[in-house]
Amino acid sequence: MTESVVEAPPARVPDELTPHRRAWHGLRPYLPLLALAVAAVLPYSTVRLPGIFEGPLNSPGTLQLLAVCLVFGGLAAGYDLLFGRTGMLSFGHALYFAAGVYGTDILITRAGLPLWQAALLTVTGGTVLAGLLGAVALRTAGIAFAMVTLAFAQVGAILVARDFGGLTGGEEGLPLDVSGLPAGLVGVANTVNLYWLALAYLALVVFVVHRVSGSPTGRVLAGLRDDERRIGVLGLDPYRFKLVAFTLAGGLAASGGAVYCLIVGGASPHITSSELTLSLLVMVVLGGPGTRWGPVLGGILYMYLDHRLTAFGTSDAVEALPAFLSRPLSQPLFVLGTVFILAVYFFPGGLASLRSRLAPLLRAGRAEPEGGRVGRRW
Repeated sequence: MTESVVEAPPARVPDELTPHRRAWHGLRPYLPLLALAVAAVLPYSTVRLPGIFEGPLNSPGTLQLLAVCLVFGGLAAGYDLLFGRTGMLSFGHALYFAAGVYGTDILITRAGLPLWQAALLTVTGGTVLAGLLGAVALRTAGIAFAMVTLAFAQVGAILVARDFGGLTGGEEGLPLDVSGLPAGLVGVANTVNLYWLALAYLALVVFVVHRVSGSPTGRVLAGLRDDERRIGVLGLDPYRFKLVAFTLAGGLAASGGAVYCLIVGGASPHITSSELTLSLLVMVVLGGPGTRWGPVLGGILYMYLDHRLTAFGTSDAVEALPAFLSRPLSQPLFVLGTVFILAVYFFPGGLASLRSRLAPLLRAGRAEPEGGRVGRRW
């Protein structure tokens, strides 16, 4: 009589207990600092990336594009504090960004204030504005909250377009008077300083959002996102915590507006439109809502594609294509929409989920073929 015995495969050692994995887990906390250091020294590089940037990395055009991408990466991270971490869908977040842009421009150009005073007053005013409007909007919930925030944003857009008080310049926008700025922030040669300023803003937003998310307040915000009634049962006031998140996100957006005003050299009405808030929503979803680095990556990638696809749509390669291809490809929004749809379909968790989804495939490719050995015992 024979009896088959199937030998169990050897127990798999967890990745974090293997020597190389232990070293990797020990280095992971320092990766953000390493990335920040690399980004800080990037302007010293003369490397050319054909097809990605039009000039070397240290050229003024490339640095300005990167600075805009960094600002919107921080702006998306701040918006994620509302949408991804607290579960509030706001359609008026562009209002506080526009308040930062126009507030800085008006105080410098019209009032003649120095930069540091204008920036301080603008950020303070944007934060107070977010607190006041949030106190009203948060009396509602769900789609009503989204519509109220949209209504506030539309009022701001109308005031800017109608040139309220002769301050905003109407549809033509308001160029920034650079005579009142520090010399280190004026001129093409000083674009690198604006790049570093945008990088500092991004680092500040990531630090603040990370600290808030890891604090007791952040855990309450996550609870509000998952089940608001349970937070109320625990004796906590959901309204107050949501107002804190709303006000903080508005203040971070106003800070980004002040930096953006310096980078582009003025203010234009398009930043007051609800399309900007919808773009922020796309950035967050593209990167991965509620994650540490997803919204940042989504904001940077979205703005990069938004700028580069405009040049791509007018290139000779696209114009040489048949009409049924060249016409849609010449529209940046069409290409961005297609990329967004594909990203959401194949990676529902955004760019932040890319590593976890590809990890099984990478492990399968590295693993040696293993098979159960079957022995016979007489």
